[in-house]
Amino acid sequence: MPQKRRRFQAKTYNEINLTNLIDTLFFLLIIFMITAPLLEYSVDVTPPEMNADPIKPDSDSKIINVKADGSIVYDRKTVTEAELQIVLSRIEQQSGRDTVIFLRGDRDLNYGTVMNVMRLIRAAGFRNVNLVMQEEAK
Repeated sequence: MPQKRRRFQAKTYNEINLTNLIDTLFFLLIIFMITAPLLEYSVDVTPPEMNADPIKPDSDSKIINVKADGSIVYDRKTVTEAELQIVLSRIEQQSGRDTVIFLRGDRDLNYGTVMNVMRLIRAAGFRNVNLVMQEEAK
């Protein structure tokens, strides 16, 4: 019987094509780079308006939000004042007192509520505390 010859020969590939994997990796990296900064500002807090120089949080800074109902949000989790003290002491032990703390308080909050959270931050030993404001409409 004559042996049928295949039109295409089966070949084994000794190399993996990484181009598609690298393209996917870069795509995901870009998506995460765009969405990561937006996650912190997903907490529903509307700071008061004021003309001030813009500030940019860096990777070492921490953001504490105080919502209109007076609840404190750190790292997208609602915490009590006692839990905030524990979190602040951990931050102070890990990264030191030079860490910049950004405090975002809702515009409808009582002044005393924001100052109470500021007192907790200062009692933990942090001296570089910034109050976050919105830019005034022109």
